[in-house]
Amino acid sequence: MKRVLVIEDDPDIIELISLHLTDLDCTVEKQMNGLAGFNAAQASSFDLIILDLMLPGMDGIAICQKLRALDNFTPILMLTAKAEEFDKVLGLESGADDYLTKPFGIREFIARVKAILRRQEIHQGQSEEKQASEITRGNLHINRNNRKVTLDGNRVELTPKEFDLLCLMAENPGRSFDRDQLLSSVWGYEFNGYEHTVNSHINRLRSKIEGDLSKPQYILTTWGVGYRFNDEI
Repeated sequence: MKRVLVIEDDPDIIELISLHLTDLDCTVEKQMNGLAGFNAAQASSFDLIILDLMLPGMDGIAICQKLRALDNFTPILMLTAKAEEFDKVLGLESGADDYLTKPFGIREFIARVKAILRRQEIHQGQSEEKQASEITRGNLHINRNNRKVTLDGNRVELTPKEFDLLCLMAENPGRSFDRDQLLSSVWGYEFNGYEHTVNSHINRLRSKIEGDLSKPQYILTTWGVGYRFNDEI
């Protein structure tokens, strides 16, 4: 059975979510305070965290950022009553894996949960050889097992999505990805209309690994298409 942590301060929503998660053969832990939810996420292992954005004690963005900073990469489905584009992008860029705006339909909620858990199973089911594999491109070294990146021997601190983008591109040098492909591959589902999220992630990633932003060495622009990893290093 999958273990799911639900951090939501609306009693009706948390009960509704818990009911449907139980129908999916999940065991559910419920927390209605942000700080208590953060502590629960750190104290035990979960297969999924369902996280409201607006919470007492600690808001969802802060919880997500702190968990990722502590190398807790449990998948997070963020819930919020806000529908503005800025809030969606902020949620994803803080490290959330998916985003659902209230009010939402139960069928869509279940579909999102199943998709996240399925991706998690695929990731966990990968062979130990692949999990432990490493990528070296020039002076850039990527260890997929511990999600560690070093450049010239110095560790580079990346967010989860920055790491996933770098890993995807570095293991496919020379292949040009358009923004839709990167959104689909890294976020795991179609997120049409938010291609600029890729741009902002690429820009931040370049700022961390490129010595000269005017002449990038690793992540190159394929004009009219998107981005590619340099296959000549």
